[in-house]
Amino acid sequence: MYLESFQLKGKNALVTGSRRGLGAAIAVALAEAGANVGCHGRDRDPGASCEAVSAAGRKTFYFSGDLANAKTCTALFEKTIAEFGSLDILVNNAGAIHRAPAAEYPMESWDELIAVDLTAVFRLSQLAGRHMLQRGTGGKIVNIASLLSFQGGVFVPAYAAAKGGIAQLTKALANEWASKGINVNAIAPGYMATDNTTALRADPVRSRQLLERIPAARWGEPKDIAGAALYLCSSASDYVHGHVLAVDGGWLGR
Repeated sequence: MYLESFQLKGKNALVTGSRRGLGAAIAVALAEAGANVGCHGRDRDPGASCEAVSAAGRKTFYFSGDLANAKTCTALFEKTIAEFGSLDILVNNAGAIHRAPAAEYPMESWDELIAVDLTAVFRLSQLAGRHMLQRGTGGKIVNIASLLSFQGGVFVPAYAAAKGGIAQLTKALANEWASKGINVNAIAPGYMATDNTTALRADPVRSRQLLERIPAARWGEPKDIAGAALYLCSSASDYVHGHVLAVDGGWLGR
């Protein structure tokens, strides 16, 4: 009975930023649980995510585009409906990061980060939420937040602002849509071994400092996020609304 609540057979999902990294792991996990999964990335090359979804016996497609552009968000949503007929699960994973001291932070980087990491999340959530409300069958929206939804970080003012906004947006949407059967939640990954942390992992001093602060004593891997995403996308989490789930190796509890 309980294992069945994690199954996604017959569900249609869209995972942004799923060409590689955390998004790829999430997309594959959802497919293995039974969902059809649309994949997205900035690069024209689809990478291996779609192949893995197909190998799981599920329908898939790849859409390339920059989510900083509002038209891209709309086109991606419309592509999903055209391919699958409906959307049951949206995972807003796509994001970017730029590091620079606040006094020197380029405004163009600020604008890009806010557009991709926060505004696009609202646009896609609005499109998906409107669709789910019209269908009347509920749905799941999962946003990828960050430890910087709780903390300020260093040299990443735009990223911290966007991820703080993600936590509050998640709660705001949950307040409106929970009674309609739409679950809106977020995952706050800790320090993960992905492209976003390449510079940190390459710095021996900073890497050592971070590892000493993580109770699990290791960097997280994309697969560490997959289980949390599956839970929040499945009926196992039907009474979970507006929650920001930290998957951080114990960082916030230290």
